[in-house]
Amino acid sequence: MDTRLTSPHEGYAPFACRPEESRGRLHAEQESATRSCFQRDRDRIIHSSVFRRLMHKTQVFVYHEGDYFRTRLTHSLEVAQIARSIARALRLDEDLAEALALAHDLGHPPFGHAGEDVLQDCMANYGGFDHNAYALRHVTELEQRYADFNGLNLSWETLEGIVKHNGPLVTGSTDAHLPAAITDFNSKWDLGLNTFASAEAQVAALSDDIAYNNHDLDDGLRAGLFDYADIEGLPLIAELSGEVKGKYPGLTGKRLRHETIRRLITFMINDLLTETGARIEASDLGSADDVRGLGQPLVAFSSALKAADKELRTFLFENMYRHYRVNRSISKAKRVVGDLFELFLGEPDVLPPDWQAACERPRSELTARVVCDYIAGMTDRYALLEHKRLFQIDPLV
Repeated sequence: MDTRLTSPHEGYAPFACRPEESRGRLHAEQESATRSCFQRDRDRIIHSSVFRRLMHKTQVFVYHEGDYFRTRLTHSLEVAQIARSIARALRLDEDLAEALALAHDLGHPPFGHAGEDVLQDCMANYGGFDHNAYALRHVTELEQRYADFNGLNLSWETLEGIVKHNGPLVTGSTDAHLPAAITDFNSKWDLGLNTFASAEAQVAALSDDIAYNNHDLDDGLRAGLFDYADIEGLPLIAELSGEVKGKYPGLTGKRLRHETIRRLITFMINDLLTETGARIEASDLGSADDVRGLGQPLVAFSSALKAADKELRTFLFENMYRHYRVNRSISKAKRVVGDLFELFLGEPDVLPPDWQAACERPRSELTARVVCDYIAGMTDRYALLEHKRLFQIDPLV
């Protein structure tokens, strides 16, 4: 398969999601004369309050630790750029891939995975917490901007991609293990939870993997959690590092780091295109639904890259995600989220008035869900500020 970048005007692949064939929106609307339905979805996501708040939600570092480290917002923009490039090469709908890339982190609470772990524990007796379910809940209910409906009223294909970009959610005949937010919405509008998502959603998911690993390497080097010498022996990096040093003898510091990581991103994209091209040629795909029913992912890395990527993830886990400086941030974050949840659950009258109105009584399941929604929507800095307001005995706060 020819994987060179092509113009989107040269036509879609037969298995691409075509906007004119969209399954529509839950609430019927007149579509735009100048934008496709997937373009409108992208624009609604960008203009949403939950997307803006990604600016002050972190990947690994808490927001105040430095302006050069990535946030959920900058990460999402980088994922979107990679997704558009891949979608164009595969002749998919670039706008849908971009919309899903921009939306993929909408459900993350403050302080990244540390905040999510605490909310999962806090909600263990109240239906649990899942960031994909929260993302769906936000774009279908909690975002309240439009006169005719709650949420963003996104197209079916975009909602499908948000919920199951990592694969089918139902493998048997029951969905009892799924978060209520997903099953409740699915009862209103079937998202096909037992199938794979579109090729565009799969592109967005693997674009996240490409961006996440490479940019965490960059941030870890920038933060001094490990040195360039620590990574240049890793399987994915050794050859690229030798290539850079051969072309630029004596290159050091941030230029050496950047030249290596940009090549690593390109290498991973090309591997994905080659492997996906082989899968396309081996399959008889005439529609987007053929991708959903394929029984395995269409968009994928080669087995060799997946093995090397596993070693890279192991390195990052041991040398970055569990570094003592990061552990200190995680410890602080967990205490902040846990303290706020316990206080709001027991004393919902200290919530802002509009959130109070949605509560039932202290420690009820409904109140727990309201508290969880309130905390999950916070930025890192707002959570820290709320904690200071409520726990620091200071008349000036």
